[in-house]
Amino acid sequence: MNLSSTTYLLYVGTRTTGDSKGIYVYSYDAKSAELNCLGLAVETLNPTFLAVDQGERILYSVNEVSDYEGGTSGAISAFAINRATGQLSKINQIASGGADPCYLSLDKTEKYALVANYSGGSVAVFPLLTDGALADATAFIQPAGVGTNLERQEGAHPHWIETTPDNRFALVADLGLDKIFVYRFDSSQGTLAPNKPPFVKLQAGSGPRHITLHPNGKLLYVINELASTLTVISFDASSGSLTVLQTISSLPTGFSGPNDAAEIHIHPNGKFLLGSNRGHDSIGVFSIAPTTGNLALVCHAPTQGRTPRNFEFDLTGSRLLVANQNGNNIVVFEIDGQTGGLTPAGQQLSVPCPVSLRFVTAR
Repeated sequence: MNLSSTTYLLYVGTRTTGDSKGIYVYSYDAKSAELNCLGLAVETLNPTFLAVDQGERILYSVNEVSDYEGGTSGAISAFAINRATGQLSKINQIASGGADPCYLSLDKTEKYALVANYSGGSVAVFPLLTDGALADATAFIQPAGVGTNLERQEGAHPHWIETTPDNRFALVADLGLDKIFVYRFDSSQGTLAPNKPPFVKLQAGSGPRHITLHPNGKLLYVINELASTLTVISFDASSGSLTVLQTISSLPTGFSGPNDAAEIHIHPNGKFLLGSNRGHDSIGVFSIAPTTGNLALVCHAPTQGRTPRNFEFDLTGSRLLVANQNGNNIVVFEIDGQTGGLTPAGQQLSVPCPVSLRFVTAR
């Protein structure tokens, strides 16, 4: 199919259980919010988190498994993007260095991919070759320790890793150790070294999962999976030091059912923060105070599906797409940039076990 008249492609990473086979692709019209299935972009195992380079040439994916090629590791894959058809072509696939990789990102030079291996308890850095292929790791770190929740925190469980806007530091959210680690990142060598101080400790049993940085570069926000909380942290870009400012619930008052918080993003206008709740099955919307950066609850919007994991703003910032993993659907919401309110747009996709969303400009 020729997509010359389509504005965007939406890639959906899935858990390959049941009917799912890998990464799916959809056309997305930014004016009408219409979504149309273009089929399976590529068959690959458990592509549960996706990343795309700025030139939109290459899509990278984790393969969240623990037995890649008979070892005790997961894998990461690189795919060339055909922006005319939406199809993906495999460039290469290599071991991630640890079991169940769950997150990857590119550094600001786009010369390296940084990967968090959840079950393996490690993070690693992989050079990117000129054709987008992944090369052998230049850095590997496996912190030691335990948390207070012995069922979920028996060891380190990195769940997020990214470099700071100036590319001098790499931040890691470790669900198992209740820590946000700070590493000095050398973009000429692809190496990591502990910062001084090397981490900030969150409340015991928090389980920090994902982080988003404020556009001002001075604040970062953490969503804590186990405690279903949001933590505001100040960031000193010169020293890399972190200071906890505020922690509030991601849930409405009075809710007492099981819940695992998941994804976190700041609206492009910088006024609102959104977080997903798996159990309450909602997106929580919080206002960001202009002076302090502190959060205040605005509303909770039901996601019209079970277990909302990843969500993304469309490229206009006027809509939100939510992937309901166990609801097997993606739901589109209109978002009011002035109030933060979410309203179902009437668009839904039936998708097997969706967990990660990425937009790419179509040709």
